[in-house]
Amino acid sequence: MSYSVAVRALCEFSAKVGDLDLRFTPSPSAEQGIEGHRRVVAGRGAGYEAEVALSGEYRGLKVRGRADGYDPARNRLEEIKTHRGDLSRQPDNHRQLHWAQAKVYAWLLCQSRGLPSIEVTLVYLDIDSQRQTLISESYQADALQGFFELQCQRFIAWAQAQEQRLATRDEGLQALSFPYPQFRQGQRQLAETLYKAVSTGRCLLAQASTGIGKTLGTLFPLLKAMVPQRLDKVFFLTAKTPGRKLALDTLQQIEQGSGQPALRTLELIARDKACEHPDSACHGESCPLARGFYDRLPAARQAAGQRQLLDQAGLREVALAHQVCPYYLAQEMARWVDVVVADYNYYFDAHALLFGLAQANQWRVAVLVDEAHNLVERGRQMYSASFDQGQLLALRQRKLEGLGSVLDRLNRQWNALYKAQVAPYQASDRVPEAFVGAVQQFIGHMQERLEQTPTQVDGPLLQFYFQALQFSRVAELFDEHYLFDITQRQGPRKRRLATLCLRNVVPARLLGPRMQAARSVTLFSATLGPQQFYRDLLGMPKDTAWLEVQAPFRAEQLQVRIVSDVSTRYHQRQASVAPIVALIAEQYQRQPGNYLAFFSSFEYLQQVAGELGRCHGQIPSWSQAAGMDEAAREAFLARFVADGRGVGFAVLGGAFAEGVDLPGTRLIGAFVATLGLPQVNPVNEQFKQRLGRQYGAGYDYAYLYPGVRKVIQAAGRVIRGDGDRGVLLLIDERFAEPRVQQMFPGWWRHAAQ
Repeated sequence: MSYSVAVRALCEFSAKVGDLDLRFTPSPSAEQGIEGHRRVVAGRGAGYEAEVALSGEYRGLKVRGRADGYDPARNRLEEIKTHRGDLSRQPDNHRQLHWAQAKVYAWLLCQSRGLPSIEVTLVYLDIDSQRQTLISESYQADALQGFFELQCQRFIAWAQAQEQRLATRDEGLQALSFPYPQFRQGQRQLAETLYKAVSTGRCLLAQASTGIGKTLGTLFPLLKAMVPQRLDKVFFLTAKTPGRKLALDTLQQIEQGSGQPALRTLELIARDKACEHPDSACHGESCPLARGFYDRLPAARQAAGQRQLLDQAGLREVALAHQVCPYYLAQEMARWVDVVVADYNYYFDAHALLFGLAQANQWRVAVLVDEAHNLVERGRQMYSASFDQGQLLALRQRKLEGLGSVLDRLNRQWNALYKAQVAPYQASDRVPEAFVGAVQQFIGHMQERLEQTPTQVDGPLLQFYFQALQFSRVAELFDEHYLFDITQRQGPRKRRLATLCLRNVVPARLLGPRMQAARSVTLFSATLGPQQFYRDLLGMPKDTAWLEVQAPFRAEQLQVRIVSDVSTRYHQRQASVAPIVALIAEQYQRQPGNYLAFFSSFEYLQQVAGELGRCHGQIPSWSQAAGMDEAAREAFLARFVADGRGVGFAVLGGAFAEGVDLPGTRLIGAFVATLGLPQVNPVNEQFKQRLGRQYGAGYDYAYLYPGVRKVIQAAGRVIRGDGDRGVLLLIDERFAEPRVQQMFPGWWRHAAQ
């Protein structure tokens, strides 16, 4: 056998026992952990060795990793852990895992340097107080060797099965063939460019229109590259659920059409969608699936390992059969699969599971980002925070025992922020340090409460606590790419209340390291232009390649008409309703069929839909509503039957403006009655100013590019394949402007009306 495993992965496999227990939380972020390690190391002596690379072998099993630190003068190996809260309340199985890692590193060090004995120390750094707690034990090398070999023995049967599976997988991948007789137009170009990018370790921005099969055109070349590029994992990241389903279906097509290369694929979903006991906390005293989780995990892991596809349903079936939590079983299986299909946040968020595992295990990964135009806004959301004073008021009125004074202090600091504020909205480029201090004091009290009496923390208090945590963490990231703002409103009994926001404007500094850490990251979408906008805001490496795939469609397939004698600007909307209704009715009477009509807001949509119903009641119509659940969205789309007739009204940028596939006669046209620009408001004006100072194109970056991108995405619903024919009416005077038209797809031919 010749199988390699990281020390952390080995110990997490062999040394975890007992309950799943998240009460000793929250753990510091990855950035805080790294900074904590640096602070500990910086305080050590001149001869101190940090990040000591070590490796060893047992019966063909290769174990590798980096010990946090070694002090030759004291002959002391240190395992450094950052934490928050009372260390005495740390669950025993957490401490046991830390000792296991430290002892394995200690043996590898003794072996490499011929040491007969060594002092092993756990160093716990409280990131709030900067206090270090050292727990030391002295060990003889032969005792450490015995411990190391015991961990390897527990792992070796699984490693042998993994090695055999990977050999079979690699053989299948090397013989992998495209699942169809030929590539679609543009699909081969995309696949070949991506293969070159991953082979040279570069990132790729790929703009490719709908209809070429981007999901297959990106997954197939990465699977072909896995063996020659020694990739450990492929991550396929999506913004929405339909993207995950399409990726899973595509992987099934590849396997079924290519002789089963024995890939193991995992779908990761959000905790709230996976949780079987939403009213229970994640520890053994509350949730039956957390009780004894690590004792039952080996059997569950073994059963899950027998399946090639671990989608949401399949994983849940295995988890419940072994009475373990599906969400945390999925997190365990992320270590033992080849392809992971998940939301963006699993790699790009501050506490991202996949990024953390890749770093800890030194995986060589390639990342695919589907519909990547969404990543700018999603990246901003991941690294932003908001805090509502109304929730604080409700908590103070409950007079919670033990929290009264800390909540009062937080409220005083809150009020002080806007005491002299005249306008309802105020923005700043500084984070309020005194307020953040009050937030951190509240967090400290809450951590003690959670550790001592977790059952006495109800939903509203817990929600406010999590918001405080996010606010505190984002405050540590605050720099020139951020905006702090205060929005006032009138609360009960006419008292002033304020919502505080730490808004990320440019996520590049935070997303960029995630791009750099992978072997290759490919961002693909039908709308990634202008490319400099995405390079700037996403922090793409300087050598990122660019590909614009020629569309497979012909100009005659889509009749594009620009209606420039109508304005959909806010102050002209009332006057625009009747002309838009006339345009819709005229087009429908000329060519009856299914249409989508897009508007900038639900209010605008309802005005036009209502007027169409009054004036042209014979035209069937149905409308998107705010807050539609999945069943309602499916019902909306179900109205678009082949050869059907009617007009569906939807909001531009909403659920039906992208990621919706209505081929053939299910949709023959679209009306876009808005340029799609974000609303002009104080927040967006602040974004325009910040982006203007940094890139010299504030209006374009804040308004124009995001707006026109939404228009093109919505228009892309009409033509889905070679045989489709349709019409697109762009209704607004600004569509006639050259700077807008230059962003249109190259294959469009448009005429003014």
